[in-house]
Amino acid sequence: MFTGLIEKVGIVDRVTPRGNYLAFTISAEEPFENVVDGESIAISGPCLTVVSHDKRTFTLEASQETLRVTTLHSLRPGSRVNVERALRADARLGGHFVAGHIDCTSKIKHIKHIGESFQVTVEMLPKYSPYVIDKGSVALDGISLTIIEVTEDGFTVNLIPETQQRTTWRDIKVGDDINVEFDMVGKYILRFLEARERPGKLTIDAMRKMGY
Repeated sequence: MFTGLIEKVGIVDRVTPRGNYLAFTISAEEPFENVVDGESIAISGPCLTVVSHDKRTFTLEASQETLRVTTLHSLRPGSRVNVERALRADARLGGHFVAGHIDCTSKIKHIKHIGESFQVTVEMLPKYSPYVIDKGSVALDGISLTIIEVTEDGFTVNLIPETQQRTTWRDIKVGDDINVEFDMVGKYILRFLEARERPGKLTIDAMRKMGY
């Protein structure tokens, strides 16, 4: 579980093919302390597992499926990535609940500068529109953001200067591909309501199958 509050911007040192998947070795100007093999770290959204580490870097593996449904397949040595370690049980939740499970990739369709902030409009397929609401939450490349406008084919978020400086999005451009994870609370509520509309009785077993 994550919050969407980026801790560091990392640099991809190496991309290593391993069968039908890839391993990414990541470094940061200020390395994390106490990294352990097997822990979860989100890299620009997707949750990956640390398989090895040293004092300066850590290496994570991305499966074939993860590469297919995210933008990680496009990472190269020198690529900048948003990095967040898994949420500790005793930590403050400053963003929103983020699973690190990407729903889809999308493209940046428009960027509007307003003073030192800028508004970013993201393309959206109609099938995802039920997950998007005005003033709701969304994670884009792992960043917890608030939706400020929704249209039929997209939604807009605002980035303050602090978010720009702490993430890779200070370099975002129109046409860039990004990882999108919609608010998990909204997805569960929608799934629950859909189940209530189906014929038949809602049972404990049915709720378990839906992930509750």
